[in-house]
Amino acid sequence: MEKLSINACPVCGCTHLKRVMTCTDFYASGEQFELYSCDGCSFTFTQGVPVEAEIGKYYETPDYISHTDTRKGAMNNIYHYVRSYMLGSKARLVAREAHRKTGRLLDIGTGTGYFSDTMVRRGWKVEAIEKSPQAREFAKAHFNLDVKPESALKEFAPDSFDVITLWHVMEHLEHLNEVWGRLRELLTEKGVLIVAVPNCSSYDAKRYGEYWAAYDVPRHLWHFTPGTIQQLASRHGFIMAARHPMPFDAFYVSMLSEKHCGSSCSFLKGMYAGTLAWFNALGRKERSSSMIYVFRKKR
Repeated sequence: MEKLSINACPVCGCTHLKRVMTCTDFYASGEQFELYSCDGCSFTFTQGVPVEAEIGKYYETPDYISHTDTRKGAMNNIYHYVRSYMLGSKARLVAREAHRKTGRLLDIGTGTGYFSDTMVRRGWKVEAIEKSPQAREFAKAHFNLDVKPESALKEFAPDSFDVITLWHVMEHLEHLNEVWGRLRELLTEKGVLIVAVPNCSSYDAKRYGEYWAAYDVPRHLWHFTPGTIQQLASRHGFIMAARHPMPFDAFYVSMLSEKHCGSSCSFLKGMYAGTLAWFNALGRKERSSSMIYVFRKKR
């Protein structure tokens, strides 16, 4: 199997890289993968992951909720409940940050289509992209959405979108710098790019270490902090206009992390750890389990 070998940091270009920990794929294979970080900017990434053409099997599990929409188990039921609340919250955030109630929106990595459907219902003209054929079929069957494969990102005309969203997608994309360059081309001059990613400098990431569920190797290639994603955005002609914590993520991630640790009562222990993480991030949103970043083009 061909694997991705990273010899230079994709954020700053530094070639001085060091191993920081070994993480396990708890979802699909049980395999172990190494996490490396850059000596120059501290950006962290998964080394030696299967290349894009071969990584598909690591998503082929009924437990991978963003592709299957499973309700199996208490934690996935909680995920559905929180998602219902967050869909409205995300829609309001888009309207607020874009300074408009409707417009042209591109949702990359739409999964089973819930967010795209929400925005269509609110009057937005939506294009959606998703890698998984199974998830695209679900979106068509349940929401009548014509979701495009990832190759469509190259086919849109420049200045096509007022808003581009990636909800927990950026960490999966192999061609990181290519994608950022393309996003800048596709946005209108006053458009906004909204990116949600896990935060590996969060309280819960520090608490759980190699068992932190949001490392999610090998599906997550890149592990961002507020500082490293801001540096990456600047490299591609963006400025960070706002950042927002995602407080609910700490509970879900902590419950999964407890499960990875082999804890008994992982639900209760995860709720306790999530509560600690939530309090820890109060007033210090840069320590939130996940963050939403809003970027605009530099002028």
